[in-house]
Amino acid sequence: MNSQLIVTLVAAALCLGSGGALAAAQYKIVTASARGTYIQFGRDIAKFVAPGADIDLEVLTSAGSAENVQRMRYEPGVKFAMVQSDVYQAFLDEAAGGNAEAGAMIRPLRVIVPLYNEEIYFVARADSSLNYVHEIQGAKLNVGPLRSGTAMSATTIYRQMFGVPIADANASFLTNEEALVKLTSDKSLDVVVIVAGQPAKLLVDMKPEARQLIKLLKFDPSHPASAAALKTYFPATVRAASYPNLLQEDISSVAVKAFLVTFDYTRDPTVGHLARFARSLCQNFARLQVDGHPKWREVELALPELGRGWLYYQPMARQLRSCVAKRPTVKPVAACAQQERILGLCK
Repeated sequence: MNSQLIVTLVAAALCLGSGGALAAAQYKIVTASARGTYIQFGRDIAKFVAPGADIDLEVLTSAGSAENVQRMRYEPGVKFAMVQSDVYQAFLDEAAGGNAEAGAMIRPLRVIVPLYNEEIYFVARADSSLNYVHEIQGAKLNVGPLRSGTAMSATTIYRQMFGVPIADANASFLTNEEALVKLTSDKSLDVVVIVAGQPAKLLVDMKPEARQLIKLLKFDPSHPASAAALKTYFPATVRAASYPNLLQEDISSVAVKAFLVTFDYTRDPTVGHLARFARSLCQNFARLQVDGHPKWREVELALPELGRGWLYYQPMARQLRSCVAKRPTVKPVAACAQQERILGLCK
């Protein structure tokens, strides 16, 4: 009897021990290029949010939003994706128009939370006669890699502003880095379109000499060609403070909204992990705004109404609404000015 009891107790202890040592869930998030804002947000989420949900989150690069939708739908282990609003809407429109493949990819996807506006930059050579976005009709444009959100934004804005698509002969699909080299060296391009939340690392890393090579085109919201684009995109300001080596003053631009999305999961343990992820996102939101990418300061932890055909993932939405209701009201986190730091008013 004693030996039986000992065996039972040892077995129970081993079970408890193995249960306590269970590995965290191995999930992935698809972002964008290695020098963009999406991947930095992914890394912040992996560092500050995922551990609180017992998730080991691997951050993956990608071509951008269109590829992310596909990988979110079909790649094993991908539970989160960063997606631009115009790309999400384009898939919905294709599905509504009868494209079965688009419908299969987008209909099961669900929004976790809206994030921030990503600025759209139109980069021309410093000696170019172009100064405004409404002047680029007929120019040779690099719109970003195929299946990227940049390509979707660039081609959509062009079509909305000028009523026609970019001519195939005038469109290229290089990476930002490759395109900037061609823009400034062999001059086979007139404009490079870049989509990234400011401060975008690619532009931040440029040296002061860059002003002699490139410039950013301004977006004139009062120009007739701009009106159609502003039905889909948002007015924005690219701040000189974000790119002191490139800009001497703020310039007007446009932006697209970024979303964090997931899949309509219905089975545990995934549902449980995602619900805990939402709770951890809420609980660690202030830390993201302080220690994460500066763009976190523009994010509001809220669930506003979405566009037609867009749906929130309800297990996470319930957790977010409950947690947000319990959070104390705080002012949005703002960057500390030099004088405030000197006075010890913020760190």
